[in-house]
Amino acid sequence: MAGPERNPLWRCFAFYLRVPWLFLAVTLALTVVNLTQPFSQWLIGLALHDVETGRAVVHHADGTLDRSLAWWWTGVLLGFTLLRAIAQYATTVFAIYLGQKLLFFLRDAVLTKVQTLDLAYHLRHGAGELINRATRDSDKIRDAVAGGFRTMVELGVVLVGTIGLLTWYHPWLAVVPAALFLVAVGLAWTQADRLVALDRQTDETYDQVAQDLSEGVHGVRVIKAFALEGVRNERFRARISTYLGAAGQALAYTAVRLPVPQIIVAAGHAWVLLAGAWLVSRGLLNLGELIAAMIAMQALVFRVEAIGRLVQTIADARASAGRICELLDAVPAVRGGTLPARAGALRLEHVRVDDLRGGPPILADVDLELQPGEIVALVGITGAGKSTLASLLPRLRDPDGGRVLLAGTDLRELRLADVRSRIQVVHQDSFLFSSSIAGNLRMAAPEATDAELWSALERADAKEFVAALPLGLAAEVGERGVTLSGGQRQRLCLARALIAQPWVLCGDDATSALDALTERTILAGLRRDLRATAVLLIASKRSTVHLADRVVLLADGRISDSGTHADLSARCAAYRELLGLSQLSGPLLPGPQLPGPQLSGPQP
Repeated sequence: MAGPERNPLWRCFAFYLRVPWLFLAVTLALTVVNLTQPFSQWLIGLALHDVETGRAVVHHADGTLDRSLAWWWTGVLLGFTLLRAIAQYATTVFAIYLGQKLLFFLRDAVLTKVQTLDLAYHLRHGAGELINRATRDSDKIRDAVAGGFRTMVELGVVLVGTIGLLTWYHPWLAVVPAALFLVAVGLAWTQADRLVALDRQTDETYDQVAQDLSEGVHGVRVIKAFALEGVRNERFRARISTYLGAAGQALAYTAVRLPVPQIIVAAGHAWVLLAGAWLVSRGLLNLGELIAAMIAMQALVFRVEAIGRLVQTIADARASAGRICELLDAVPAVRGGTLPARAGALRLEHVRVDDLRGGPPILADVDLELQPGEIVALVGITGAGKSTLASLLPRLRDPDGGRVLLAGTDLRELRLADVRSRIQVVHQDSFLFSSSIAGNLRMAAPEATDAELWSALERADAKEFVAALPLGLAAEVGERGVTLSGGQRQRLCLARALIAQPWVLCGDDATSALDALTERTILAGLRRDLRATAVLLIASKRSTVHLADRVVLLADGRISDSGTHADLSARCAAYRELLGLSQLSGPLLPGPQLPGPQLSGPQP
């Protein structure tokens, strides 16, 4: 068997070290319970020998029968069988519990790791693949490590007990079965690497099935809107067909080769019969012992049938363990240290972000600064890198060049939890968990009071519609907030970000579903209440840029221009074209201004 450096299954097995006493107790119980099998066969041999010699039932001279020894053997065998069944049941319950503990440890490790990985990793690996590693792959490892370990213990104990019993009767009875068993195990193990490769291929095709299924469920509205049911169904059937082909190839290989070990060991059955009959004829073995030896050998043959399944299970789990260990060994690109003592400016210095697909850099040389209390709108054509820039702020990924600084400290020197508690990003695709409104809001501040929740809702202009709900804060929003409108979801997501009292608030088209009046009300509240918060609005609507203190234009991976909406409208043709202002007639007038101080902020 491969060592830990080659076989990641050993690493998964090491999770049992978290519950050492339970593991040792189950192992000891399995050993004792399975040792009772050859012991019971030895008792059967003794009982049959008493029958053979006439001691079990004695004929007296007066014609009566003395069945006391026969009844005694019947009671012993039945009682022993009952005790063994009770012990087997208890051992099975604890073994299943141990397997579930392993499954818990595996899934906890996978999910914990997934949460620490950067956005770039998630972009390279689809949701279906990651879900499979936490579910299907973990189940396979549980089957191999828990079920496979139990099978190995049982098989090993029964083998030792059977060979020991045969040796007790006569050494020649044990020699050939032991040799055949070693040959069968060696032959089965040589097939393991090929099975691993086939199972890995099967798992990869199943990832595609899971990815399509995930997209079909989450994208059902888009699919229906564009009448794509037929196309998606056909694609899903093709994925399933590919998976079935890979699974069928692995199954065909298994079906032909894995029964061979049992056939080899079964030859030992014939040897025990022939050699045993010869020993009986020489008076070296009695008939009861021969029958017990045959029963023991038959039990061993049935046990060896599990070798094929065991090899297949372990090979399958080795492929899954490799996939899980790849995930657990992934080094997060995002690490960090201590948060600054107080809020300060957010600055991007010569930031570069490379394209994961190998194309030109998404961001080439971005310089941008946001001061506390300032509202800045970021505009640019589709694909300019606005959302990529937003992902840098909470360190969903780190820049490939340059720095992002908060209060003069590089974000890479800060702890992730601290950064993400102080820099909040609200996305256009407003995601809500299947929970209550209060539960969703407290994701950002678990200790927040109801009064604080209502305050955040008021700032996000969501208090009125939440208060109108029959259950208020306790109202359930359904999966992904399906019971709410798009604008309501966006306002709840904004309230969730505000309750964290961020130093930096970034809205990635987070007001796209709001009307101009609601948007104006929200930004007026932010300007009034969050004077220590720098606000960056990635905008695609004219109403948003009208309300900003400063507008920056992102083009060709750089900040190509910066100024107020009125300034850019007057001097920048690219800005006018982006907002469709060049098609308007008449003079370009500045949009409505919010009350309060208008900060221009330093411009890059």
